[in-house]
Amino acid sequence: MNEPRRKPYDLPPLPSGGLMRTVDELVVGAPTSIIFALARDVEYWPAHLAHYRSVRFRERASDGGGLVSMAAFRPFGPLGWPTWWLSEMAVDVLRPAIRFRHVGGITCGMEVEWQFKATAPTTTRVRIVHVWGGPAWPVIGGFAATSVIGPVFVHAIAERTLAGLAACAEREAAAVTTPVPIDPRAERQQSIPA
Repeated sequence: MNEPRRKPYDLPPLPSGGLMRTVDELVVGAPTSIIFALARDVEYWPAHLAHYRSVRFRERASDGGGLVSMAAFRPFGPLGWPTWWLSEMAVDVLRPAIRFRHVGGITCGMEVEWQFKATAPTTTRVRIVHVWGGPAWPVIGGFAATSVIGPVFVHAIAERTLAGLAACAEREAAAVTTPVPIDPRAERQQSIPA
C-alpha cells in the first residue's frame, strides 16, 4: 500500500550561531553512496544501532525525509537514559546532506545537519553538526544546553550513531570489494583437455 507523501520540508541552511554547537566527525572507509544511504534510511537505524529504541515516520516526504519520531538511550554504564525527539527531516541527494529540525521533545528548536564529503573513491568524511539555543528554561536553559544536554546527551548519542553507521558502511563496502575466492582445483580441471 502506497502512503501519501508530502512535499519535502524546506529547511534553511544550518545556522552559524547558537548557544550550543556540537560537531562529531569521522572518516568512514566506504564510498559516500554507501554511508549516505545508511544515514538517510533512519527507519532502519534501530536494526544497526543498539542504542536506538525506535525510529518511525509520522509522515513521509517525497525526498525520503518527513516528520520522524526518534527514541534512543544515552548509556551510563549498564543503564541507559531514555531520550526522544520529533524532527522534520529533509534529504538533499545532490550535496549530499541530511537536515533535521527538532520540533518536539526537550531539544525542540535544535538544528542538525549530516554532511558527507568524499575524501577518496573509497572514503568519506561524515560530519554531524548540532546547533541550538537551548531549552526555554528561565535562568538555567543556557547552562543546561551547553553543560549537560549538548556534551552529555547530544554528543554521546551522535558519536555512537556515527560510529555504528560507519561500521555498517565499512562492512558493506568490504563485502562489495572482496573478491570471491576461486578453488584452484576447479580452474585446473577446466583447463585439462578431455
